[in-house]
Amino acid sequence: MANYEIPLSAANQSFTVTLGTTDYRLTVIYRDAKEAGWIMDIADTEGNAIISGTPLVTGHDLLEQYAYLGIGGQMIVATTGDPYAVPTFENLGDACKLYWIPNA
Repeated sequence: MANYEIPLSAANQSFTVTLGTTDYRLTVIYRDAKEAGWIMDIADTEGNAIISGTPLVTGHDLLEQYAYLGIGGQMIVATTGDPYAVPTFENLGDACKLYWIPNA
């Protein structure tokens, strides 16, 4: 399986995406309070929460602590030019990307 860029834009959004062989509902919102930044929720297609309130941070597998859920891969955030730069409201989906990397 190949790595997959999950398409995002610089706006609050909710959409269905297939990770591995399972469909999930991703919700990505920007929380400006205390500079919380971009936050992601993962639910099943019926809207039942699986993972809530995960910050989109660079340099770390967002799903690592949830391996027991069996989602079957990694989610990595990277920013063009500086892979560890904090995602901003303006650069999400442009210079800042979210990638799905399935387990081998």
